[in-house]
Amino acid sequence: MSQPYADRRGVIGWILFDPATQPFFTLITTFVFAPYFAAAVAPTPAAGQALWGYATAAAGLTIALTAPMLGAIADETGRRKPFIALFGGLMALASAGLWLVEPGRADLVPLALVLFALGTIGAEYAIIFNNAMMTRIVPPERLGRLSGTGWAAGFAGGLLSLVFVLGFLAADPETGRTLVGLEPLFGLDPAAREGDRAAGPLTALWFAVLVLPLLLFTPDGRGGTGVPILAAVRGAFASLKETLSRLKHRPGMGRFLIANMIYTDGLVALFAFGGVYAAGTFGWGTIEIGLFGILLTITGTVGAFVGGRLDDRFGSKRVVLGALALLTACSIAILTVDATHIFLVVETVGPAPGDGLYATWPERVYMVFGALIGLAVGPVQAASRTLLCRLAPEGETGRFFGLFALTGKITSFAGPLLVGIATDLTDSQRMGVVPLVVFFLVGAFLLSGVRVPAR
Repeated sequence: MSQPYADRRGVIGWILFDPATQPFFTLITTFVFAPYFAAAVAPTPAAGQALWGYATAAAGLTIALTAPMLGAIADETGRRKPFIALFGGLMALASAGLWLVEPGRADLVPLALVLFALGTIGAEYAIIFNNAMMTRIVPPERLGRLSGTGWAAGFAGGLLSLVFVLGFLAADPETGRTLVGLEPLFGLDPAAREGDRAAGPLTALWFAVLVLPLLLFTPDGRGGTGVPILAAVRGAFASLKETLSRLKHRPGMGRFLIANMIYTDGLVALFAFGGVYAAGTFGWGTIEIGLFGILLTITGTVGAFVGGRLDDRFGSKRVVLGALALLTACSIAILTVDATHIFLVVETVGPAPGDGLYATWPERVYMVFGALIGLAVGPVQAASRTLLCRLAPEGETGRFFGLFALTGKITSFAGPLLVGIATDLTDSQRMGVVPLVVFFLVGAFLLSGVRVPAR
């Protein structure tokens, strides 16, 4: 007898997993703890940036090499929630431990890096098992809406957590005030950078609260062999080897995984250099780039939500291809904008004193392109995981999401590397964007040849 799909509470529980984990990436990996570590804990900001990069690379390599095996283990046992609890708990404990990393304590640098790497591994592993639950949550014709809504909720969760930390917890050590001019809550000491360090415990608490509905109400899988975990570990290698050997009989899946690897590399580079490009071209500072990031998050939320509904109506492949077309067009359009020109030939007037934020037309046009990029990014990511669900054989979603994680991590250095090389060879930030166009075009070309089974 087939397993019934989740009821409303179970669906909501699954959707809440995305916003449960997103603060780790928003607060710790990117906007709060990482800058604090580089500026106030590491010996120098440059050394801090380098060390953070090494820890990120080490965690990414570990995930890439082990994710397929973990997915195979989950398929063998037929259970996902125990793994989500285990690895999500690892992320939460590692995040909470970051509170101990005090400013000016170079001796705590190894602790910070180890905790960050463990937290990253835990978060990414938990995501693999959560994704593998999708086909058991809703019928196939609603997978796109499920994935898109989850991704949109994740964007919103990251934004809310960032606003809370910057507005009410993290204060300037010199003024003692947060971004909105308030004293930090809970008596946090700005001089000891307790607001920045509180991002770790907040991430842990946020996850613990939002993951509970999934653990309590979302039905777990009953596929697989149902063997105990230790027996599943012994059988997972053979099972994964068999899956890889069968890829030649599933050319659509192999082609999709390669396409995903390529356009994901482009997305990684786009995220890494969007703010850097604006800072170098327009002279934007922290406020301008921060507001730009908020704009992208908002449009990304809208894009993921709407894209999920388009996914169910028109198909995952068409949504990804359409979003890649928009990303390609925006990347090409960015090539035509600099501090004094729009579309290469339209010359504009520079800002005058007192004009305020985004005073020039090139900056405003760049903001428009950024908003469109945000609209496209959400559907690319949400519809890609839906497409994998549609391509994966019944009972093998775990191992294929492991391969999905592998292709998303193993060459993630390639995009930023080629952007750096292109920028260095041409001595032009604008020409450095060209590799992004290539990544999106090649990924779209490969994806266009993937045959998706009829629903």
